[in-house]
Amino acid sequence: MQIITTNDGSHTLYSPQFNEIYHSRHGAIPESKHVFIQHGLQHLIDKGFAEINIFEVGFGTGLNAILTLMVAQKAGVNINYQTIELYPVPMDVIKELNYPVLLENEKYRPPYHSMHLCTWNEQHSITPSFQFKKIQGSLFNSQLPTHFCHLIYFDAFAPEHQPEMWTPEVMQLMYNTLVPGGILVSYCSKSLFRRALMQVGFLVEKPPGPIGKREMVRALKLL
Repeated sequence: MQIITTNDGSHTLYSPQFNEIYHSRHGAIPESKHVFIQHGLQHLIDKGFAEINIFEVGFGTGLNAILTLMVAQKAGVNINYQTIELYPVPMDVIKELNYPVLLENEKYRPPYHSMHLCTWNEQHSITPSFQFKKIQGSLFNSQLPTHFCHLIYFDAFAPEHQPEMWTPEVMQLMYNTLVPGGILVSYCSKSLFRRALMQVGFLVEKPPGPIGKREMVRALKLL
């Protein structure tokens, strides 16, 4: 893997396996904050949620997870976070990423590294208010939580690089994972993705996207 510096100075990774980068070149941290935090986590916090169950598709660098911990800690919200990753990023690469340096003077380096160092497929307390479990495997052969999540971060590689992840079959899995009233957020707003979401019953919204993208997707599982 190759470390790339995005336009805001934060790192992302290039995957030669998928010929794709993990975050936007316009800024890794701003993209994650806009898509997954502002339109996902903060959206639920503003609705009064005091405890939020999150499922992330594509743990990757762990940027979404550490941003979630930061925001939830400041808001006084308890988080139960589960994530799945088929291709874990090696720890020697993680240690080179500059997120802890950029996020409040390295205050969050220990919990960030703990997420990557903790054992797979087991529950861990990263902080008293942040429960964490990472699943090593594929969506297609792993035991996923059912009717568990209030929020899904759908952060797979783009459809042109990982088309099998954006099908109605996968969206049905996501629908089953959410509780009624739960939401799914993603940086992707391609029509094939929106159609797959609507086909399984989601109500699809298109909020403004992060820098460099016109729109993103937020999908609601109706009550």
